[in-house]
Amino acid sequence: MDATLNVAEGLAVLAAGVAAGAINAVVGSGTLVTFPVLLSLGYPPVVANVSNTVGLVPGSFSAAYAYRKELAGHGRLLARLGVAAVLGGVTGGVLLLLLPPGAFRAIVPALIVLALVLVVVQPRLARALARRRPVADDAGTSSAGGRAVRHAGPLLLLGVFGTGVYGGYFGAAQGVLLLGLLGVLLSTDLRWVNGVKNVLAGLVNGVAAILFVVVGNVAWQPALLIAAGSVVGGLIGGRWGRRLPPVALRATIVVVGLAALVNLLL
Repeated sequence: MDATLNVAEGLAVLAAGVAAGAINAVVGSGTLVTFPVLLSLGYPPVVANVSNTVGLVPGSFSAAYAYRKELAGHGRLLARLGVAAVLGGVTGGVLLLLLPPGAFRAIVPALIVLALVLVVVQPRLARALARRRPVADDAGTSSAGGRAVRHAGPLLLLGVFGTGVYGGYFGAAQGVLLLGLLGVLLSTDLRWVNGVKNVLAGLVNGVAAILFVVVGNVAWQPALLIAAGSVVGGLIGGRWGRRLPPVALRATIVVVGLAALVNLLL
C-alpha cells in the first residue's frame, strides 16, 4: 500500500518526522510518534514499521553529527560497538521480514508496553547512573576528553548486539535501552553516552533500512516525508532538545505510544 497522501496527511507525517527526530536525538522512542501516525493513515503494521525505519535513518545521523565534538577521538571504540550494532540490526530486520505479519501484530504491543515503561522509568535510570562513580573492570578504563571510558568488553558488545536485534525488528525505545546499557558498562558521562547512542541507533536503523529497501515493502511517500522531518528534528534535538522540559517530552511519548497500542489491539 502506497496511496498518495493528501496535503493534511503529508503535513502530519512531516511534523511527526520532526518530532521523532528531535526525540530520538534526546532520549530515543521517536518511533512511538511516527508509527502511530502511519497506522492511523491505514498502513499495515509491518509496512508502517518498515517505512518508518527507512524514514528515520537520516535523522539518526543528523543527531549523531550534532554530537561530533563529544565523539572526537573515539573512532576505534565506536567501530567495535558499531560492528555489534550492525550485526544486531541485520538480524532484527531479517526476523521482521521472515516472521509472518501475525507474529508482528502479536509481538509489537508487548514491545510498545516495554518501550513506554522504559520511557517512564528513564529519569530514575538517569539519576542512578549520575550517582555512579567510574570503577575499573576487568577490561580497565581509559581517559579521553576528561571522562573515564571503559573498554568495550564482551558483555557490552553482546548487549549492543541484542539492542540492535530489537532495533532492527521494531526500534521504539531502542535509544533508552542503549542509554542504560552504555551508562552502566561504558561511561557515566550521559551527554557523551547520548552521542554514542545516536551513532549506534543510526547504524542499526541504517542497515535495517537497506535490507527493507532491497527486499521489503516500503511506502515511499511517508518514508521520504519522515526522512525530511527527522533530519530537521535530529539537528534541533541534538542542539536544543536537552532544554525541553523532560516531563512534557515523556508525557507526549506515552500518549502517542498508548494511541498506537489501542490502534493495534482494536
